Amino acid sequence: MVKLTFVAPDGSQTQIDAPEGTSVMKAAVANDVDGIVGECGGAMMCATCHCYVDEAWADRTGPREDGEDDMLEGAASEVTPLSRLSCQIKLTADLDGLVVHLPEEQL
Repeated sequence: MVKLTFVAPDGSQTQIDAPEGTSVMKAAVANDVDGIVGECGGAMMCATCHCYVDEAWADRTGPREDGEDDMLEGAASEVTPLSRLSCQIKLTADLDGLVVHLPEEQL
């Protein structure tokens, strides 16, 4: 299992454990994390799973996948260099302890 922490805009944190190979988005939805909608189910067809990877983890999650920039253009909250679609981040042992910040709004 991989530990994952979601930080809400108000600073509150939700910590979960998720199986390796699961996307951050699917882990959030399966654990009812408020702030990740995942409207398209992870098909990279929306931006309702937009998150901000904590700066300390940005190098480990890798660059944006092809097409992520296009989808992020439709994000409801500000897009920054740390913005990612959480459906495109797959959990691995190297990401144990990953911290992601949730945007103010998704829709």
